[in-house]
Amino acid sequence: MALFIPTYFAPISQYAAICQSDNVVFEVYDNFQKQTYRNRCYIYGANGKLSLNIPVKHKTSEGRKKTKDTLVENDFSWQQQHFKSMQTAYRASPFFEFFEDDLDTIFSKKYKYLHDVNLDAHNFITDALELNTNFTKTQEYSIAAENDFRSLAIAKKGVEINMDTYIQMFDDKHGFIPNLSILDLLFMEGRNSISFLEKISVNLK
Repeated sequence: MALFIPTYFAPISQYAAICQSDNVVFEVYDNFQKQTYRNRCYIYGANGKLSLNIPVKHKTSEGRKKTKDTLVENDFSWQQQHFKSMQTAYRASPFFEFFEDDLDTIFSKKYKYLHDVNLDAHNFITDALELNTNFTKTQEYSIAAENDFRSLAIAKKGVEINMDTYIQMFDDKHGFIPNLSILDLLFMEGRNSISFLEKISVNLK
């Protein structure tokens, strides 16, 4: 069993681990944590690494909230902003146009829970990459797992990722940026992304 946190268009490191796993299980009974990929992803913008954050509702009176119960704050037009940022960054990429309509479906859908956004994002990626890896969800919080990749969801945690470089949209200005959102690899390499993911070595610190 390989245990993951469902995140927002997860970084390449997470999909490398998913691609190399036979039994993917998503932890849905963990407590929501800030500064993680649960509600953010990083793409390659014209000025370098660009963070896209989903606003979530925080009520201090409620105490700790399970990630599966975390509500999206829809008073902000985050979906429109995120989709526009992706279009601006990747419109000229080799493969963005092939996935734009399916992305538009996600960014046009109204979500109540962050959990649902992330699972839709994951299903989009597995369809785009033609990954035959199914997933299940935990029924309670898992203390440990044989292959525990939950720490890949921590944006501030150091992750060593050894991967081949690929052409990125603005690498002539800012150089190669590793471990961005899987979207960056997908839009640049299309379904050839699988050949990159299968060779990546991920070392958790």
